[in-house]
Amino acid sequence: MFTPKYSITDQLLANITRINSLVRDLNDRRFPKIVLAEFEKTAREVSSYSSTSIEGNPLPLTEVKKILKSKPANIRNSEKEVLNYNQALKTLEQLLQSNKLEISLNLVLKIHQQVTTGLLPDLYSGKLRQKPVVVGDPRTGKTVYLPPDVVQVEKLVSDLISYVIKNNQEIHPLILAGIFHKQMVIIHPFMDGNGRTTRLATKVLLAKMGLNTFNLFSFENYYNQNVTGYFQTVGEYGDYNELADSIDFTKWLEYFTGGLIDELLRVEKLLPKIGTTPNSRLETYHLKLIEYIKQNGFITDRDYAKLTNRAKATRTIDFQKLIDLELIERRGKGRSTHYVLKEN
Repeated sequence: MFTPKYSITDQLLANITRINSLVRDLNDRRFPKIVLAEFEKTAREVSSYSSTSIEGNPLPLTEVKKILKSKPANIRNSEKEVLNYNQALKTLEQLLQSNKLEISLNLVLKIHQQVTTGLLPDLYSGKLRQKPVVVGDPRTGKTVYLPPDVVQVEKLVSDLISYVIKNNQEIHPLILAGIFHKQMVIIHPFMDGNGRTTRLATKVLLAKMGLNTFNLFSFENYYNQNVTGYFQTVGEYGDYNELADSIDFTKWLEYFTGGLIDELLRVEKLLPKIGTTPNSRLETYHLKLIEYIKQNGFITDRDYAKLTNRAKATRTIDFQKLIDLELIERRGKGRSTHYVLKEN
């Protein structure tokens, strides 16, 4: 039975409160579909770059963007890593939108297979490891951590997933996602691709709680800014068999939630700058129209005419633009025509 040790410190509680507030504010804001599509694309680029960079991939962000755009046929392993990660992000987002995304051992194995396809032999891709592995310090080359024995791996992963599912309504989802992330790194269930698989699976848990990192932001970006700090906090040093009963998740949970705050604040500053093209930019009169609907539930052309001095033809164009951007929708016909906010 997996029973992680951690404390709800003042710092952790403050971080969770702050994240809830930031997510609520972002969810309350409405952005045109064209803007969100642009942001989703950027978030995938940054995630694909950051998560592979954490593991030592040398490709810069500019090169990653080119690869994702052109999808070259003849590629090196470094390019394959990026393409695999990006495709895994797309697959998980599609599953999320279809409400078919639930954390399970099968999902974790599928994520690993997608991340490592063409990079690991079929014997290892999408399968729990059947050989011992060691974790070394990339700077010194020395072994710093001995993961659990092979015979323990499947039970440890299954126990972790059971713990997350069982406590879904009892423990705050941010804590559950953080515990899952660190414990997966500790178990080290695969021959390779552990970090990438873990970060993608953690995204699933965050998305299920309403923090959809697929189209909002890249939490991998925060870890990539200080890879040493990330590894020191998420990992352990020594032999798992000697450490198992004393591992404390508290410091990691503080770091994990602090990273989410950092990235949410970056996104909050970035979002207003997106969508400044003529096709997606919202003018003052558009915002007045939307605000009127928020306060009154609907708006008619006659109501809109009282808000602005725009002519009948331009008012019609304004309504159509907001309809095209999927911010509002038309209801009724003729004199009964009115407009309401489009359901998300």
